[in-house]
Amino acid sequence: MSLLRAAVALTGAVLALVLQTTFFSHLSWSGVVPNLCLLLVVGVALVRGSEFAMVLGFVAGLLLDLAPPADHLAGRWALALVVVGYVAGRVRQDVRPTAVSVVATVAACSFVGTSVFALTGLVLRDPVLGVGELLQVIGIALVWDVLLTPFVLPLVMGAFRRLQPDRVPA
Repeated sequence: MSLLRAAVALTGAVLALVLQTTFFSHLSWSGVVPNLCLLLVVGVALVRGSEFAMVLGFVAGLLLDLAPPADHLAGRWALALVVVGYVAGRVRQDVRPTAVSVVATVAACSFVGTSVFALTGLVLRDPVLGVGELLQVIGIALVWDVLLTPFVLPLVMGAFRRLQPDRVPA
C-alpha cells in the first residue's frame, strides 16, 4: 500500500463521515441517512481489492463508531465495514465492474453491512429498535445507498484508478 493511496483513503473516509453526519443528517428518511463510508469502502474494494478495502473498512467503521452522534457500542460499524470490504473485494475478482454489477454490489453490501451492524446490536444487547423496525431500517438504508451509487461510486472508483496501481516489473 502506497502512502499516497493511504492518505487519499483516509481523507475520503473523513470526508464521507463529515458529509454523512452533517449534510445528510438533514435529509434523513425515517431517521436513516445514506452510509457514505460504506459506499467508499465498496468503491475502493471494486478497484483495489478486498485487502485494502478491509483495512479502509476498519478505519472508516471506527470513525463512524466514535463520531459524536454515535449511540451504540464501539466496533459494530468497524466489523460491518470490514465484512463489506471483503464481500465487495471478492466480487471484484469474479466480475469486471459494469454499471449493473456495481449497483448490485452496493445493494448486496448495503444489506450485508447494515444487517451485520443490526445483528451485532442484538447479540450484544445494544438494540434500540425491535426486529421489525431493524428490518425497516435495513430496507431504507439499502434504498438510500443504491440511490446515491451513481453519484458517489464513479468519483471514488475514478480517484483510486488514477492512483499508481501496484505493478510488478516484467
